[in-house]
Amino acid sequence: MQYIGITHDGAAWVAALADSRVFPLATVQDFWADAAGWQEKALSLAAGALGSGSSLERGSVTEVPLVPASARVICVGLNYKAHAAEGSYKDQELPPYPTLFGRWTASLSVGNVPVPVPSGEAGLDWEGEVAAYIGQRVESADEATAAEAVFGYSTFNDLTARRAQKLTSQWTLGKNGDFSGPLGPLVSHDEAGDLREGLQVRTRVNGAEVQNGNTRDMIFSVPAIIALISQTFTLHPGDVIATGTPEGVGYVRTPPWLLQPGDTVEVEIDTLGTLTTPVGGPSLRARA
Repeated sequence: MQYIGITHDGAAWVAALADSRVFPLATVQDFWADAAGWQEKALSLAAGALGSGSSLERGSVTEVPLVPASARVICVGLNYKAHAAEGSYKDQELPPYPTLFGRWTASLSVGNVPVPVPSGEAGLDWEGEVAAYIGQRVESADEATAAEAVFGYSTFNDLTARRAQKLTSQWTLGKNGDFSGPLGPLVSHDEAGDLREGLQVRTRVNGAEVQNGNTRDMIFSVPAIIALISQTFTLHPGDVIATGTPEGVGYVRTPPWLLQPGDTVEVEIDTLGTLTTPVGGPSLRARA
């Protein structure tokens, strides 16, 4: 089953997606309070149990992130060996634990929404990756329990302001630009498959392929990441784990290649679809 966030009845809702039809299910908060229960209802709705009158055309709705405002968005840096070897940390040994940093939910967006290049930046860098969504409470879990807590996955682009990121040893500033975290539709775990079996992750800029990796090459698996985090703080339904990007980012190239206003970047992942993001100028920040 696939899901998107929409504006409905004056609030942010989660809706089931079937082809071009959208079935509003519940507010974002209510959905994540019982994700498994809403999954059952979504399957019934998509099968036509309540008829076409309960659905809307996707093109008629405004899409929004289906992540609750209270969610933690935890990103994993340097989680593919080839990516770790291409950038600023290439001369260092692989760490025994994943490098984790946070995004605020205010930085999230959806497909086809223009993202501005922050003032003072030479451009934005692309980082195509898989986002994993927590579907149940996880506290002090082992990897097997952590794996069962994953509700589904989506495409994600961790668009990065490299100048800001490298001002200090902490990455927060460069990873939270306005609208810089677009998410694609959420695909349930049973439909998406197991990342450890391998999903191809491809990124294109203006049609030219710049990244082509596979989730089999992750250094730290999603269950291992979730289990580690849960030893320190409890994860809740609606929290998001951004699992890292493969090699091929722009800042390591000679000369560096960064996204400019007018560019279009696409992230395509097996079974998860294609996420398209246009790039705009600083004036777009007025909408934030």
